[in-house]
Amino acid sequence: MSHIRRWTSLLAAIGIGLALPCTLPAQDLAAAKTAERSCTKCHDEGDKHQVLSILATKHAVMGDPRTPYADQACITCHGPSEAHLDAEDDANRPKPDYSFASGELAAGSNEVCLTCHERGEQTHWKGSAHETANVACSSCHQVHAQQDLVADRDTQSDVCYGCHKDVRAQNLRPFRHPVHEGKVACSDCHSPHGSASGKGLLTKATLNETCYTCHAEKRGPFLWEHAPAREDCSSCHTPHGSVHQSMLKARGPWLCQQCHLAPQHPSTAYSGTGLPGATRPSGAQQMLGRNCMNCHPYVHGSNHPSGVRKTQ
Repeated sequence: MSHIRRWTSLLAAIGIGLALPCTLPAQDLAAAKTAERSCTKCHDEGDKHQVLSILATKHAVMGDPRTPYADQACITCHGPSEAHLDAEDDANRPKPDYSFASGELAAGSNEVCLTCHERGEQTHWKGSAHETANVACSSCHQVHAQQDLVADRDTQSDVCYGCHKDVRAQNLRPFRHPVHEGKVACSDCHSPHGSASGKGLLTKATLNETCYTCHAEKRGPFLWEHAPAREDCSSCHTPHGSVHQSMLKARGPWLCQQCHLAPQHPSTAYSGTGLPGATRPSGAQQMLGRNCMNCHPYVHGSNHPSGVRKTQ
């Protein structure tokens, strides 16, 4: 019974099942099936390339005129490939016109994909960071696989880490976004096919707008604004992971004193000379090297009526 169910689902996927009536003209459907048979004479269930697995994907639904299979089956994406089909020596058989293999020029194979996928998320592909770096669609996507790993939130990061090894290392730090737990995916913040934001391939126009998608409480407006927080979240935070709490670039007070002078709240005591309250235990010595956020927790902005420094 399992064998019958497997073939029933396979036939349904290519538009032959009774539950999926074919919407193609009979002549076009016959042409597509003829093109398919030219390839499946060699690429059968025992083929090492596992070509037939595409029959279980949305690309191979013959009953849907929008899919490649409904046009000319394999030829739609791989080209006529006459030299490949006519070769008699399997050992020296030329590759198809478009093999989507590593080492092939990305621009040519990407144009094949863009004949269908040119709108929506792919609108900004031309000129994007991945396009200019000669990244092929097949470098990330597995068209013939039943499950495209980069389209699955649970496995997406592993595909991205293949190139972005520095980000993988940062995501192993103690303070990070819950990517490995499956609660956050790379595509929640980044648009890999291009973005209007330019740098970082962000899903929103700016870094802050991207962060506000989840951290809406930091958006404001506030009565007292903190300029660095309003301008750029990365002024203080490292988004992929940090050894400091809240993914900060450094711990307080050293982070804060990159902008704020420390005449009253010093970080390092070279001597007790000149420290306010040096003769009193309750003086500034008690604040030596302490975290600024002990007293100023609302660093993203405050509505305290007493003034900008009264943040509690």
